[in-house]
Amino acid sequence: MKKLITIVLVIFAVTLNAQSNTDLLKHYEAYYQQMKSQGDVQGIINAMTHLNVLQPSEARKDTLAYIYMSENKYVQAINTIGFDKNASDSDIALEVKAVSLKALKRPELAIGHFEEIFKRNPNVYVAYDLAELNMSTQNIAEVEKHITYGLANAKDDMKKAFYETQQPYEVPLKSAFMYLNALNTFNKDRKNNIDAAVDILDAALKTAPNFNLIQLTKTELLRQKQALQAQEASQEKK
Repeated sequence: MKKLITIVLVIFAVTLNAQSNTDLLKHYEAYYQQMKSQGDVQGIINAMTHLNVLQPSEARKDTLAYIYMSENKYVQAINTIGFDKNASDSDIALEVKAVSLKALKRPELAIGHFEEIFKRNPNVYVAYDLAELNMSTQNIAEVEKHITYGLANAKDDMKKAFYETQQPYEVPLKSAFMYLNALNTFNKDRKNNIDAAVDILDAALKTAPNFNLIQLTKTELLRQKQALQAQEASQEKK
């Protein structure tokens, strides 16, 4: 008799728990829709977190991580989704990992995810990211490969935004690749390639006269050239 009572109580508890979870799911699904309609991002995050706890799924986790990324909450995005490379990752998961790790200045981890994105869907914007990231890890051969791809495939109507000034601005994407090409040329030989790098920058300026970053870089390269010439002249006098 005691065993029967125990079994009945267990079944009753399981049933109540199932009903409770179902009610909670309905509640947070409704809450999620309401937060979306109000444009309340934090509310959306809270709702999605509860839904993922109640009924975990990769799709929900990917969506939650994507929302964090979109709000520039890169640490939270990575904590939600992880940073390991998985062949089964969705396109959203790949983007979250790649963009978040780049923003967190972890190029050595971000590169693999950008490479997988490029493998699934080759495009010039991902090539630009890969060129930048590989430059930061001093992988000159990979930088050159992606710059070559970008210069060959960037269309005249494609733009790249820059934010180093108070007022963000856009330049042709091909000009942005030329800028990276100048930096890569300089990095190959920082003493003897200054003029070659400046020539590339001048060519880029013809297509993007508003490219402030090129002006700054050119000024710095010419300053370094003058410093080298002064050093060499001083050594000759000795």
